Amino acid sequence: MSGEPFNWDDFLRRWQAEWVPRAGEDADDGQNAVCLGAPGADAAAIAEAEQRLGRRLPPSYREFLAVSDGWHVDQTAGVYQLGGAADIDWFRDPYGMTAMYQEGLGDDPREEDVRLAGMWERALRLETDSDMSYALLDPGDCDEDGEWALYVYKGWSGEFPDRYPSFRAYMEAMYRSFHGDRVERPDFVNATTRAQDAHVERARVLALRGRYEQALPLLEEARSFGRPRSAVLLDQLRNWLDPRRPRDYGRLAADPCYLAEILPVQALERAGENRRPGDEDGRWLTMMAARGVDRKTAEDTLGAIREGVHRYAPPGPWGRAVAEARELARWGSTDAAWRVLRDALPRWQAPGPLLIAPVGLLADPFLGALVTPERGREVLATPRAGQTGRTPEPVPDLDPPGLAWLTEPTANGQRRDGYCCVWAEGVDPAQLPALIGEEDAELGRPADMRVASWEASRARAREGVQPWEDRALVAVGRTASGWAFAFDGHRSRRLGDRFVSPAAVASSAGRAVVVWRDTRTPFPGGGPAAFHLSVAEHGEEVYAFTVRGTQIERSGVIPEVLDPAQLFRPDEPEGDGELRALQALHTEYGLCLPRFALTQGRLHTFTTRSWARAPRAGEALVHLQFVRHKA
Repeated sequence: MSGEPFNWDDFLRRWQAEWVPRAGEDADDGQNAVCLGAPGADAAAIAEAEQRLGRRLPPSYREFLAVSDGWHVDQTAGVYQLGGAADIDWFRDPYGMTAMYQEGLGDDPREEDVRLAGMWERALRLETDSDMSYALLDPGDCDEDGEWALYVYKGWSGEFPDRYPSFRAYMEAMYRSFHGDRVERPDFVNATTRAQDAHVERARVLALRGRYEQALPLLEEARSFGRPRSAVLLDQLRNWLDPRRPRDYGRLAADPCYLAEILPVQALERAGENRRPGDEDGRWLTMMAARGVDRKTAEDTLGAIREGVHRYAPPGPWGRAVAEARELARWGSTDAAWRVLRDALPRWQAPGPLLIAPVGLLADPFLGALVTPERGREVLATPRAGQTGRTPEPVPDLDPPGLAWLTEPTANGQRRDGYCCVWAEGVDPAQLPALIGEEDAELGRPADMRVASWEASRARAREGVQPWEDRALVAVGRTASGWAFAFDGHRSRRLGDRFVSPAAVASSAGRAVVVWRDTRTPFPGGGPAAFHLSVAEHGEEVYAFTVRGTQIERSGVIPEVLDPAQLFRPDEPEGDGELRALQALHTEYGLCLPRFALTQGRLHTFTTRSWARAPRAGEALVHLQFVRHKA
């Protein structure tokens, strides 16, 4: 910045000419009575100051003094006045800040922290009037152009100082702050405000044309000046670039034009996975009411988001595509759902000029989960709302074919937990609870399986559930080849001798396949890993096998491609056999599972009936329950 040509005279004259009091304040003798600067210091005065200080001043500060020997910054609750060449002096750390900051360095401090700790004793103090604030130029924090960093420390805040790379950078920031403080004044109109407002409109059109990368810097600059519309447009771009990061759209949620899009997104943060109903709901509802949102509307929206029953339902062709995509996504076909949305996106129409992307999509329980940062950029790069432009290259599908991904490490690099799955041919996924679910089982609300799986064990403690029972909380969906599936991706129980395959009852309309992968027990004597496969057709089991270590149990006529003796070889790592078995199932039956929906998306769930039979007469059953007691 400091190496670029910069005209201090033009900059300061513009600032002076634009000066008006803040909204609600009055000038004493006319609107422009305040004189912000002073005549520039001559070369001799600057040289005398440098001789007194024993240091040559940094370039941008020397150039500033030559144009204006001091400046009325007028920062709210901060620095009010910068002194001239005769006023500046070394800070000398009168409040002992050095010792306090050095105590906090730790054993392996960062270079910037060490530099900050030493700044207090060597800094040059510039302000002559402030609200317990100090403007400090640090000769120990110097760039290649000889510029010193400027730190503003607000003693009343208890926060670390704000750092600016140079004096010029600080003054430009204060000029933008001056604009932001006066944006509410209707008469605050000048060449700068008109230029920034033009940038906002240009950025809006660029964003709708898919040229969001050009729109971003225009909006960022306009927002630094506090210009209307800049913040809400910029937050939309950032929301799509980082879909999981919540955004606050302020009073836009209360505008009837945008309420259906914005209010659910605002409720999404409050209703996050770890935010249960409580006192914070009341605070959120009060905040929404203060912004002009009807309290009952806000309460209903928050409840719908928390229960997973909210539906993003925009009008027109885009709305019809959203409905089609949701039906695909709710059964796990997330890639197909995204392709529907991608194709329809150019037909999206903004409900008003302050919306540049379909933000409401992010709050839909099925479709919001589909939006990765890569897909968010794809949305922003797609021309929409009647604008034209170049269409971006489609983001690749996220789901791999087949089942081999079940053998891959999880996102944290760990071996996947055990899993079990039922595939049923010829039935709708919504019928699975009636086939293999516990009594009166129904599809539950859409759930994030990463969270729901850890809560599944609570089902075993319900009244009427016997200790020997093995009920599973399963995610429900449909494969690309049309099989309905019920999948438990966190199988923590062992595949025991009392296991009863649900394949037969799941095969009422055709074939059914059951796979159970049992992980090796980590403690000694816990037994080897196990793999079970059973296939049934029209209510009768056709064949099955279970592999435990080197032991194989089998029944029925097993196709050669699935012969366990060929798949699981004792001289190879146990994972190799599992991988071959899953690949063979994909080849033989076209079986697959949607990785994205099961690991990052949301699916309906239900609890199955027990996969273990009751103990027979004479069979021993030991039930251990571990309870943690506080000391």
